[in-house]
Amino acid sequence: MGLVREQIIGRTLGASRVADLYFASFTLPDFLNYLLAAGALSIVFIPIFLAHLERGDHERGWESFSVIANFIVVVGTIGIGLLMIFARPLATLVAPGFSSDGDVETLVRLTRIILPAQFFHVIGGLLSAALQAQNLHALPAMAPLVYSAGIIIGGLIGAHYPQLGAEGFAWGVLAGSIAGPFALPLYGCMKTRMRWTALFTFRNPDLRRYLWLSVPIMIGFSIVVVDEWIVKNQASYLGAGSLSYLQYGRTLMKVPMGMFGMAAGVAAYPTISGLVAAGRIVEAYGLLCRAVRLMLLLTFAAQVCLTIAGFEAVYLIWGLFADRFTVADAQQTATVLAYLCLGLSAWAAQTVISRGFYALESTWLPTIIGTAVAIVMVPLYVVLRQQYGTIGLAIASSTSIMVYVILLGWLQRRRFEKEAAARGTRLLRGSQEMLGPVLRLAAAAAIATGLGLIARTQLLSWLPDMDLATILLRATLLCMFGIGAYLGLARSFLVTDVIEFEVKLFRKLRLG
Repeated sequence: MGLVREQIIGRTLGASRVADLYFASFTLPDFLNYLLAAGALSIVFIPIFLAHLERGDHERGWESFSVIANFIVVVGTIGIGLLMIFARPLATLVAPGFSSDGDVETLVRLTRIILPAQFFHVIGGLLSAALQAQNLHALPAMAPLVYSAGIIIGGLIGAHYPQLGAEGFAWGVLAGSIAGPFALPLYGCMKTRMRWTALFTFRNPDLRRYLWLSVPIMIGFSIVVVDEWIVKNQASYLGAGSLSYLQYGRTLMKVPMGMFGMAAGVAAYPTISGLVAAGRIVEAYGLLCRAVRLMLLLTFAAQVCLTIAGFEAVYLIWGLFADRFTVADAQQTATVLAYLCLGLSAWAAQTVISRGFYALESTWLPTIIGTAVAIVMVPLYVVLRQQYGTIGLAIASSTSIMVYVILLGWLQRRRFEKEAAARGTRLLRGSQEMLGPVLRLAAAAAIATGLGLIARTQLLSWLPDMDLATILLRATLLCMFGIGAYLGLARSFLVTDVIEFEVKLFRKLRLG
């Protein structure tokens, strides 16, 4: 649904200055969302709430919910108010390249429409966490779909009134955040006899624990979050459509990142946390390594496909039968996508690796490392943007996340080694090795990509047309060739995870 949403945005706004301003208008709202640690609500709040439920003390659980929710309401309201007031001067800081009066006015107007949506996202995230702690997942899963639907409907309505520009999508963001992330989990919690009272006290131990675990996320500006802000800031200095190319490329990159990275992290986290809580550190790290290796096996395959068939994917989604997104726009986006994909596997890996730290209740270290990387890497974004434009920003983004993940993975192994030693055990090699298999997978992906680009040149001479059937055929052939070459090379490099994956896949297909 998220990809459909971005498809409609691209087909409606194209790669234009209006689209650039729309994407830039999310920077301040995202900043507030980050300060309120909305992205970590499920990780931080669920264990707190669940501890009370498991003891049968529902009243105490809802009391803690009320204190934390009321704290967020107060802080969020103040934050939204301040950002509303100072939206104009702050807009010139987050996107200094948009310097004309018209651009600034549009950016401020869009930002002020979107800002209140963060209140509903954050409170809705807490409500969803309360439902998930009770093993009720349907409504939280539906919330993003309703949110995306709101944006789509708002954009389609706005398309009938050209004078609105991107405002239709902005109003859709606000309406969608109310209907989806907020209203759906609120309804679900009310059905579970939620008791949300006006209680507010800093003496509540759960509020103090929540703040202790959340503060690193609130005050630390990790590269995982600020990368997109830096890219938007620097892209504002480039020509019209530059930010749009980067945003559309990032959207496509996020598809496999979410499918494989987020899915692996969410699936493995409860088991890893349980093993750590039981003191079974060696098993926990072994599971973490297997999750990372399997996720990277799939993500590198996606990386190969998006690099060699990126143009076809971009044109099918945004360009075909669309007037506002041209072949040239598709080519620019595909080029940016190829360089963004250099960091795809690192983006996916950090979603799993970071959860290893959360399982150890160590939220400070990933934040400190991520913040340090962000500070050190800012000059790289500036220099590469000046030298290579959008491609330079894509390279800087990929380089930064790879540096972060390498440091994070190394520090995590040391942390698990320390925890294992404290319990009189030690980590093993083989099943608990990460670096060797990952390097072999990366080498296989790099060679397969090179072969795929050579094959692409030949295929374009045979199938040059731009109709739907030809583009689909080209994309299919390129992906089949790329994945086949990648898996064959990985197997020849003795990556045992490939063989295990193929055996499991064959068994499922045979049973099916």
